Amino acid sequence: MKKFIDTIKAVWGIEDLRKKIIFTLGLILVYRFGSQVSLPGIDPTQLEALSNQTKGNSILDLLNSFTGGAFSRASIFALGIMPYISASIVVQLMGMAIPYLQKLQKAGESGQKKITQITRWLTIAVTLIQGPSYVYNLYAQLPKSAFLIDNTALFVTLSVIILSAGTIFAMWLGEKITDKGIGNGISLLIMVGIIARMPQAFLQEFTYRVTNSHGGSMVLLFEIVVWLLVIAASIMLVRAYRPVPVQYAQRTVGGGYEKNIFGARQYLPLKLNAAGVMPIIFAQALMFFPSMIGSISEADWAIWMKTTFTNMFGFWYNIVFAIMVIIFTYFYTAITVQTTKIAEDLKRSNGFIPGIRPGTDTANYLDDILSKITFPGSIFLALIAIFPQFAHYIFPGMQVSWAMFYGGTSLLIMVGVAMDTIQQAEAYLLNRHYDSLMKSGRKK
Repeated sequence: MKKFIDTIKAVWGIEDLRKKIIFTLGLILVYRFGSQVSLPGIDPTQLEALSNQTKGNSILDLLNSFTGGAFSRASIFALGIMPYISASIVVQLMGMAIPYLQKLQKAGESGQKKITQITRWLTIAVTLIQGPSYVYNLYAQLPKSAFLIDNTALFVTLSVIILSAGTIFAMWLGEKITDKGIGNGISLLIMVGIIARMPQAFLQEFTYRVTNSHGGSMVLLFEIVVWLLVIAASIMLVRAYRPVPVQYAQRTVGGGYEKNIFGARQYLPLKLNAAGVMPIIFAQALMFFPSMIGSISEADWAIWMKTTFTNMFGFWYNIVFAIMVIIFTYFYTAITVQTTKIAEDLKRSNGFIPGIRPGTDTANYLDDILSKITFPGSIFLALIAIFPQFAHYIFPGMQVSWAMFYGGTSLLIMVGVAMDTIQQAEAYLLNRHYDSLMKSGRKK
């Protein structure tokens, strides 16, 4: 405990890092405050039917958790950050087929800025599609007395504009956190929304198990132990890597007192799950589309699609979800880990992998290793992604909201984003020469 307190003091003692943390917390508070503000023209005291809809539909309950409950509160942030995630997926997929986007991806920082701008415009288009659907769902679920504006066209128009503005503002908050705060802003906003739902989910499970005597405190304790084991497995997945030995023929080090080091050997860490939590987020975002498509028709296939892909604990839902997680893990790893660039950097710094020729052979060798370790990593990631289904059957009667924290998108986002943020703080401490705080090499 003393080490933890000392670390907090050290972090707080660095002015730049302290400002980043305060800035991040401030923007998160703004986002959480906005999620409590209902749309103008809605009576917030009559939203019980909307809340019941999310409880009875596991996919909507997940979407509600992503937005921190804003979906069931008819908030100005009801669409959350998911339209931005959907737009990002579309842009990255189009980057594989459209030469113009491929050119931008290779253009460095200037190209990335243009891609970001394209993603923003596409986000607006997605909100203009999802916004009306959400508003008409309000009309279907809420009583007429819940609407304070009699003019339907006026209410729909104003609500869509406000929902779109809410998503754009949330996107702006996320980008500002990434630029001037600490951690990945978009992922942090999703994580905060998920964590905000955790106390309520645990209270519901506690009431069901202990207060209503469905298994008692021992079953609840066993559930918590299993939950902690799943968290430990998720952390192992995030931290696991394959060290690749790198030999340096000659390096010049030191500032002002340069000296040559011959034969220095280091290791290049290739992560087992280099894609992080993004495959889960991408796959989950796409899992909303089948149910949306199924809602536009009353045909048998549409009813089957809607029924199948709104049940998070169904067989086909989890099979498709797991396959998409595996595919997106390979896809995102190929985008983020550019073995050709790594090989070129090694060659420029007089580094080489023993037994492998520099240049193209090194890039192919790294690509081969990455392909091999990504396969078990993607399988493990997919298993954790669908583990809530197993937890739901292992513990009969487990509340849906609590089962979602036994893996899946919720747990992996929390673990992945928390680890990423901690690693950024560690890197900042190391850059500020706080090496004494890193004796163990990790933070708990």
